[in-house]
Amino acid sequence: MRHLITHTAGFVYDIWNADIGRLMEKRGIPGIITCENAALALPLIFDPGDKWDYGINIDWVGKAVERVSGQRLGDYFAEHLFGPIGMNDTAFKLTSGHRARLSGMHARGADGALAPIPFEMPQEPEFEMGGGGLYGTAADYLAFERLFLDEGRADGGAQVVKPETVRLMAQNAIGELNVQLLKTAAPAYSNDAEFFPGMIKKWGLGFMISTAQVAGGRSPGSLAWAGLGNTYFWIDPAKGVAGVILMQLLPFADAKALAIFDRFEKAVYAALP
Repeated sequence: MRHLITHTAGFVYDIWNADIGRLMEKRGIPGIITCENAALALPLIFDPGDKWDYGINIDWVGKAVERVSGQRLGDYFAEHLFGPIGMNDTAFKLTSGHRARLSGMHARGADGALAPIPFEMPQEPEFEMGGGGLYGTAADYLAFERLFLDEGRADGGAQVVKPETVRLMAQNAIGELNVQLLKTAAPAYSNDAEFFPGMIKKWGLGFMISTAQVAGGRSPGSLAWAGLGNTYFWIDPAKGVAGVILMQLLPFADAKALAIFDRFEKAVYAALP
């Protein structure tokens, strides 16, 4: 389980691994975004603990949560996480009210222009993805981030996560291994992706951990990660700051989106007293 949570188990995504992409094509294995159980039938690319590589690990963690709890993942989240935090707009399935407020996905073409594209997570999936697939809002995600600035307490005062768990999640959990560049194998979905090239990055129990000060931005020990649609967040326990920006466009690690994110983060810190 620890290997899965830290992305050191040996699973990868075809977006950043051409070998697994070729195997999936040869065997007719569907992509993870289909939310079909067959999408999880992938081999390990390396022995657990040998390296860090981003992959379908958290989807397997979600399966484990379902097996232990006896609940569908969305129901477990609603009862134990979303409800206590007040994340009323976050779920795997869209209501009619959510759909009316939905921000559509866009793709950047060869000419640099953005155009809307069809993009929706299956609404009756075989499995609910632990590693993605939730719909939500920036306000909801900020409420989640604030748990890690307030020792696991929600705004209403409920103790959602134990303080010792919050501290454990923020510690390096991969030892001498480092988070590495994600080299694209599917340019339509992702560019090459690496946060803060040249900085050593670690992984905790759920987050990338930066190890150095970012000029004009986050502190050493800050937690972060991202979503495929150029959605990014960070949590800076040292400064008591968290932020999230959601842009809904492909491919991931878009240069213009990253530049906006950088300016956004620096503007937040510039406004601190």
